Amino acid sequence: MDDPTPLERRVLDAVTATGEPYDVIEIDPELAETATFCAHYGYPLETSGNCILVASKDDPPVLAAGVALATTKLDVNKRLRKLLGVRKLSFAPPELTREHTGMEIGGVTPFALPAGLPLYLDARITGLERVVVGGGGRRLKLSVTPVALTAVGGEYVEDLALPL
Repeated sequence: MDDPTPLERRVLDAVTATGEPYDVIEIDPELAETATFCAHYGYPLETSGNCILVASKDDPPVLAAGVALATTKLDVNKRLRKLLGVRKLSFAPPELTREHTGMEIGGVTPFALPAGLPLYLDARITGLERVVVGGGGRRLKLSVTPVALTAVGGEYVEDLALPL
């Protein structure tokens, strides 16, 4: 990739450090939303993942990242809320996501997340050879192995997501 931003460089360094194979997919930033990306570039929703920051209503908020396939939705209100031990949990707004990860919605990735941020992965991902996730910015996607996600501290959880 030509001229990565500092954030993209950190993400690429983090995925390289896993020792797992990966591919960088350069895209039009306007097409970064998963469904739009899949439709335009021909990737199946079943092998595309969304990395989403969630935040409790506490002050300061308890944060975590969750990865679910595009054919599912993170179970924020039950499964994730219980994992984090909080009373109320929701998707983090774009400003909070940017503030804590440096990443824009549509480009959030499990790689190069802040140290100590829990990363939960829906167990359905383990059945794939590769999953496509954000690349840290809206102009990159990464095709990675499920093992690469645990190599950066991700924990697979049964029923983390619900079918759409």
